[in-house]
Amino acid sequence: MKIIETKRLYLKELVLEDAEELSKVLSDPESMQYYPEPFSKDKVKKWIKWNIENYKRYNHGLWAVILKDGDKFIGDCGITMQIIENETVPEIGFHIIKNYWNKGYATEAAIACKDYAFRVLKYPKIFSYTTVKNIPSQKVAEKMGMQEYKIFEKNGEKQIAQVVFNTGFNKS
Repeated sequence: MKIIETKRLYLKELVLEDAEELSKVLSDPESMQYYPEPFSKDKVKKWIKWNIENYKRYNHGLWAVILKDGDKFIGDCGITMQIIENETVPEIGFHIIKNYWNKGYATEAAIACKDYAFRVLKYPKIFSYTTVKNIPSQKVAEKMGMQEYKIFEKNGEKQIAQVVFNTGFNKS
């Protein structure tokens, strides 16, 4: 079932059968250079199970990103609840298989998730965070209209949190 559709992409719930395709990004050392380490096959399955639980608990999570042209799985993107210092907030995250980098897919999917967070989920603000070294993800956040919120420490590394407020959607 399609959750979100854009001009070039659609997002759907992840299922365990997506593990092999998702491991192309989550198990890739270059793609995961800003994480403590690439994911094992087992951790990719746990990641999918965590998202399936998020769908039940919050009505959102990271979704499979599918390129409409060829119905090709290219990564994940969505909204998860994350802790930024002592605050639990909705956060947009994404992981795109490196063969599909620099084509605007992460930005397209992330903007669609931001719109979904405001229009459907009615969040007043949405966040993104990453290590301060991860400039490409920060640029995607800026393209979503986000601005710096705070610098904080997590897992022994400096992180940057960015935020955008819901100003363009009817709150009724």
